[in-house]
Parts: sequence; structure tokens; C-alpha cells
Amino acid sequence: MTLTDVLIQQIDRLGPLTIAEYMSQCLYHPTLGYYTNASPLGRDGDFITAPEISQMFGEMLGLALAQSWLDQGAPTPFCLAELGPGSGQLMADVLRATRGVAGFHDGMQLHLCEVNPTLKSAQAARLGDFAPTWVDDITALPDLPLFLLANEFFDCLPIRQFVRANEWCEQLVAVQDGGLCFATKPAGPVADGFPDRAQGSVIELRPAANAITAEIARRIAAFGGCGLIVDYGDRGSHGDTLQALRQHRKTDPLQDPGQSDLTAHVDFAALAGSARSQAQISRITDQGVLLERLGITARAQALAQKLQGAALENHIAAHRRLTHSTEMGKLFKALAITPHNSPQPPGFDHDAGNHHL
Repeated sequence: MTLTDVLIQQIDRLGPLTIAEYMSQCLYHPTLGYYTNASPLGRDGDFITAPEISQMFGEMLGLALAQSWLDQGAPTPFCLAELGPGSGQLMADVLRATRGVAGFHDGMQLHLCEVNPTLKSAQAARLGDFAPTWVDDITALPDLPLFLLANEFFDCLPIRQFVRANEWCEQLVAVQDGGLCFATKPAGPVADGFPDRAQGSVIELRPAANAITAEIARRIAAFGGCGLIVDYGDRGSHGDTLQALRQHRKTDPLQDPGQSDLTAHVDFAALAGSARSQAQISRITDQGVLLERLGITARAQALAQKLQGAALENHIAAHRRLTHSTEMGKLFKALAITPHNSPQPPGFDHDAGNHHL
């Protein structure tokens, strides 16, 4: 039985699914979900993330985290954590870059939040020497200063979609002629605070992302630490951004559920709003700007000295892909969460909305 069959039976029995319910089933169904079965990363998978593009990405973020740890007095022990660590490449680069930071490795307890068994095996192969602990969600992390990375984690958390017709309606997945289709129903009270936008406008909400960000902020406020969130998105919700990726190409989100990656742009303003009441947040920063501030160009030039031919060309292309405004540099954003009145991590500015009474 395919996941399409399972979903059609469920809809016939219980009624249409919200987009969030549909995404949850497609990505996390216990036996047929994309993230519980697939090995989605890399050139043979469905997408490539920044750590697979270049080691420099993890090096820059790792050193920024380590500097924040030093700025907060080098607390020991502390929890070094990653949400959705993928192949483990990002954390491997972080750990390589920080091995010269006195006390950092000795004081850390490495925790990885992962649900995919295949990816857990890849992470164990790369990171086994650092004795990682795997957890299912952030609430299982220890009560310690938390230095956390979340790269391309929030974009795959389920969204609810609302479309403006004569009134705000919620987008649903229903069944028509034996197949899956989109449908709508009046949104009701959930739309009471929505702005008055033009017909056809779309608003996306991501309650799980906001809840996770609030928990990160709560832990950092209570125990200290720094959370670095990097993802593709914008400073608000701007239209229909739901997409499916399969073998590096966009496909129909309703086609072959469970066989493609479903994502949507991250609303960084909503994440910031979820954290602001408990902790200090940075200004939302373009990935390219952040990496340049952290010194990626100097690092790229140093690495280039040892390369030639195709390897050098690939290296130059990787630097451009990570930083240039027409590639990942502007599409991807970054947000830092730190305790009130602590220094911002390197590369970040204070947000004008920060306040601490």
C-alpha cells in the first residue's frame, strides 16, 4: 500500500486534511514518510544543503558559536546541539574548526535531534568519536547552557495555508475522482487577526516552528547559550511557498506523497516574535552578509592556494553559491538567539525590538 492509498482512506473516513496534516504524513509517517525512509541529501538525493556545498559554511558558524561560548564565560559543561543534522557534515565541520578553542571540546556534550534512521547511521559514522546522544525533539536536551545550530530545519516543518477569497479560507487536501486534490473551507476564528489583503493572497503559519523557537529561547534564557538558525525564507509570510523537491527538481506536492521533500519558506519575523519575549534576538541577517562578516572570503582565498583546475573552479563556485545575492546569499536568512544583555554572536547586529525590563 502506498502513502497515497493511506491518505485517501484517511480522508474518506475523517475528511480533508490541512496542509500541516498532509505535510506531517508525507514527511514523518512511521513507515512511508520521506524522512523516515529516504536518504535525501547530496547529489544522489533530492537536495544539497550548504554543508555539502563547502566546508567553509560549518567552519564559519562553528567559530561564531565558539566565540559566543567564550563571550559568555566558557561555561562547562554545556550542550552542543544540532536540529536536523542531516549527514552530520555540518557538525563535523563545526567540530574541526573549533578543536583549537581551549576547553570547547572538553566541556561539550554533543546532542543530535534526528528521526531518520539512515541519517542517524551517517551521523554516527562521521561523529562517533565525539560520543553523540540522539534525541527525538528539543525537550529531551539536558538542562545546560545550550549552543545550538538549526540549518535548513524549520523549512520542512508543517505549515497551515490560508487563501483570501471573499473571506479567509484554509487550504486543504481532499479527494476527487480517486486522487488527491486541493480544496478550501472557511478559516473561521483563526483568521480574525489576519490583515486585509487582496483576493488570492496567501498567508502561511507554522505553529510547530514557533513553539520550537520559543523553547530554544526559554532554555537559553534559563541556562545561557546561543542558538543560530539559518534557513531559506523572508522577514514575513509572502504568498504560497509550498514546494516539493525530487532529484533536485520541483514537482507537484500532491504527486507520490512520501517520495519527495515538502518545504515552505520560513517566516523569520514569526520566529523572532516567538523568541523575543524570553531572550535576546539578533537582527535578521542575509546568509551572504553573515558569512562575509565571519570571514568566509579570507578563508576561501586561503583554501584556494592549495587548489587548481576543476577543484579550484568548484571551490570558487561554492563560495559564490553560499554568498552571492542571486544564489543562496540573499534567499537564506539567519537569526541568533542569546541571553538578554549578552554580546551578539560574531556577524550579527542587535535587533531594534530587543527589550529587557
